[in-house]
Amino acid sequence: MIQSFDFGALGDYSDVVLHGVTITLLLITVGTTLGLAVSILCTWARLFCPVWVRVAVTFYVEFIRNTPFLIQLFFIFFGLPQLGVSMSEMTAAIVAMAINLGAYGTEIVRAGVQATGRGQWEAAASLSMTRNQAFWRVVLMPALQKMWPTLSSQIVIVMMGSAVVSQIAVQDLTFAANFIQSRTFRAFEIYFVVTAIYIVLAALVRLALRLIGRWVLATGEMP
Repeated sequence: MIQSFDFGALGDYSDVVLHGVTITLLLITVGTTLGLAVSILCTWARLFCPVWVRVAVTFYVEFIRNTPFLIQLFFIFFGLPQLGVSMSEMTAAIVAMAINLGAYGTEIVRAGVQATGRGQWEAAASLSMTRNQAFWRVVLMPALQKMWPTLSSQIVIVMMGSAVVSQIAVQDLTFAANFIQSRTFRAFEIYFVVTAIYIVLAALVRLALRLIGRWVLATGEMP
């Protein structure tokens, strides 16, 4: 039996969809900012910190890269309260996204740093900079410039993965789709629309990251 489609039935829920889009964009903006900061700090730690810190960072990176994001999210939201660490749904989602992106981003940034020519390290040394100073003032920016396309792709992947945060009742776009479907029973229509919205969001995020990358390349400064 073929059912007729009625996209007009979704009109009454446009505010729910808009709210979901807003939450999704907030998640990716805050989660990405924190995740990039974690990536840079972990890369620095693996280069300059004591051995035990480097081992801890390596364990963190490998642990996150070899476990599902959904399990990480559930551990943070459902598991940590048993240790006395409770978070709201939104906070848990942002922390999970930042930790996940931070692990993958660490490997990306580290690859960029390793690909930086020795000449830049030597130039910094000739100016009496320590290796730590050289990292922050000379090497980091060229490394980010080299790896920005890869980082941008990873950010979009994290955005797509953020759909699972609806499992802990974060009212993102996927949560909105599930809510509307439960009220209208128009599964094809709502998931078709939400799929299209995700495609548009991914394109817009890629465009924004490309523009940021060009600005970074042109000015040599992080936004």
